Amino acid sequence: MNASTQRARHVAIIMDGNGRWAKKRHLPRALGHQRGVEAVRKLVRSLKNSDLECLTLYAFSSENWKRPEDEVSDLMNMLRKFIRSDLEEFVENGVRLKIIGDYKVLADDIVELLDDAIARTAHGTRTVAVALNYGSQQEIVRAAKLAAEDGAITEQSLERHLFTHDLPPLDLLIRTSGEVRLSNFLLWQAAYAEMLFLDVLWPDFTPELLSHSLDTFAARERRYGGR
Repeated sequence: MNASTQRARHVAIIMDGNGRWAKKRHLPRALGHQRGVEAVRKLVRSLKNSDLECLTLYAFSSENWKRPEDEVSDLMNMLRKFIRSDLEEFVENGVRLKIIGDYKVLADDIVELLDDAIARTAHGTRTVAVALNYGSQQEIVRAAKLAAEDGAITEQSLERHLFTHDLPPLDLLIRTSGEVRLSNFLLWQAAYAEMLFLDVLWPDFTPELLSHSLDTFAARERRYGGR
């Protein structure tokens, strides 16, 4: 595909830097997470003016349970508030909510809220996929087991059992905060994705930065192992 006409259909973001954003300002870590939620809200609202088909956000990894109990509790409470406050806006703007990861192990009321949100947004024309209790290595093992139950394990059979099986192929993966690693996120899906590592903390990430990132992607030449 000619670089000048290249368009990203699916972008994923590792939203990193909430704690450092708060620390730089001598603020409680929880406030950094709150500002991170605001950044998510602005980004999701901007999708109605974009031709992006899917935005996948790394919200809570399977390793994040190792964080202090009060921080995990704050994150779960913010998740509850976000669903309750923003669900109607998702519906009105035609945004489909998809959860990737084993979210069924979360608190019963959160699972109920998520199931309701997934059902109510099922007919949306663009997707926001949120990774909750997600780990890519665990996802691949799960998919391989399910593929083996169906028969031979092939790339195609494994992909059919990934959480992302009904999403467009991943085009661009962005990580904020200046860290340069994938942190067990979309390892299979990122095989030929373009990557951007930005030296900006997540609460400072804006729709304009996403637009700039999409322009950067459009200017790249994707070779998929060829010349």
